[in-house]
Amino acid sequence: MLFHSFSFLLFFPLVTGMYFLIPKRAKQLWLLVASYYFYMSWNVQYGCLILLVTAIGYGGGLLLAQNKVRQGKRCLAVLTGSVLLCVGILFFFKYSAFAVQNINELLRAVGSVRALRVPDLILPVGISFYTFQTIGYLIDVWKGKTEAEKSFLRFALFVSFFPQLVAGPIERSSSLLAQLREPAEFDYDRVKDGLLLMLWGYFEKMWIADRAAILVDQVYQDYRNYSSGMLVFATVLFAVQIYCDFGGYSHIAIGAAQVLGIRLMDNFRQPYFAVNCREFWRRWHISLSSWFRDYLYFPLGGSRGSSGRTAVNLMITFLVSGLWHGAGWHYVVWGAIHGSYQVAGRGIRYVSEAAQKRLPEKKIRFFSEKMQGLTRAARICVTFILTDFAWLFFRADHLGRAVAMLRRIVQNGNWLGQFTDGTLFGMGLRRLEVYQLALAIGVLLVVDILHESGISIRAWLAKQVLVIRWSIYMLVLLGFVVLLLQNYGRAAAEFLYFQF
Repeated sequence: MLFHSFSFLLFFPLVTGMYFLIPKRAKQLWLLVASYYFYMSWNVQYGCLILLVTAIGYGGGLLLAQNKVRQGKRCLAVLTGSVLLCVGILFFFKYSAFAVQNINELLRAVGSVRALRVPDLILPVGISFYTFQTIGYLIDVWKGKTEAEKSFLRFALFVSFFPQLVAGPIERSSSLLAQLREPAEFDYDRVKDGLLLMLWGYFEKMWIADRAAILVDQVYQDYRNYSSGMLVFATVLFAVQIYCDFGGYSHIAIGAAQVLGIRLMDNFRQPYFAVNCREFWRRWHISLSSWFRDYLYFPLGGSRGSSGRTAVNLMITFLVSGLWHGAGWHYVVWGAIHGSYQVAGRGIRYVSEAAQKRLPEKKIRFFSEKMQGLTRAARICVTFILTDFAWLFFRADHLGRAVAMLRRIVQNGNWLGQFTDGTLFGMGLRRLEVYQLALAIGVLLVVDILHESGISIRAWLAKQVLVIRWSIYMLVLLGFVVLLLQNYGRAAAEFLYFQF
């Protein structure tokens, strides 16, 4: 069930209405049933898989809680076994085919005529998200950061809570479980704010991401017929697409949870305004980047060791992050590129700090005051270019295609021709739709600038008089009606992160 499908537009009001009408003791069960129905609407068998992961997490947590000494060998064995079971399930469904394909390549390389059978498996939607959430819970119980959940019903809801089930945010047990224990009552202002956040998410997804995807897909699928300029344009547009696609999902998920009285963590914070790649990952997919930081990078040693060891820790973390996103070498290379950015960034900071110590303080202050705005803008542009370069590997179907596209960008040399000969208006969107997409991206940019400046559109709307407020609401709803009419007959596009 997609968030932007008619099924969900019927499902969510029904679930929400019943949630606030039924007795408090029945609310958790109702949400659990709704969450399993939501997930099993893709495939009934998915319900068995998520139930298995839930049982592993629940049983492992109780076994960990039985040991008073958290760091004991038995406790560590329980943690290791539980985590390996979760990772094993994830590997089987997501990476077994990829592993077998690479083994067969190695066999062919050494002259063997034998080949292993590649398993034909359907990747369950959201499996990476709920397995990571379960693993995080187990580690937190082991460390004593959270108490083991004794209620199987509540723990099952923690794993399967439908707003964030299939694409996050990846919630921490200490936050979500505590909120599930005390169901919230209906609150008009909270519900209204949550619905507005959902509306913004729909705008990002349907007005920007889905339309940008049509142009991006056309270029990436037939890149040989497009110029250097159009390939770069499509890659920049993909940066916008994936931001609005995943950011849109996150906003809908956070808003839907807020309507139900549950606060989920923010997942995006204007990432393309980051001044370096380190800050980018503090703003992009915050729940995943903080998960890798806390459960992989820090246990590896973080930045506590030598510079060389820190570089190794960073590369391991980003390589695993790349592989988490998909079973393909282009994802691994994408992770390696970002890992290299982090290592290089640490070196640049070290050199910069050393240089500043040698300059007189007055000169540093003068330069900082006079050039601060220009320097920040330049750093934002450089960071975006570096990030967008990596996105090319992420979006390409495979590593060979990414390399071929880079070669064409360098060798073709035609930068403006296809923007003036009408090619742009023959790539799946009508001329009016291209203009609407450009206008929507402009609105996104303005809103992100305001948020970066600390101005909340929703807070501003709440302060307006009733007539102005509802006029804006009606104008937005009218825009969505126009969009639905324009998209009539087109299949609803899945969210990109569903495949991860």
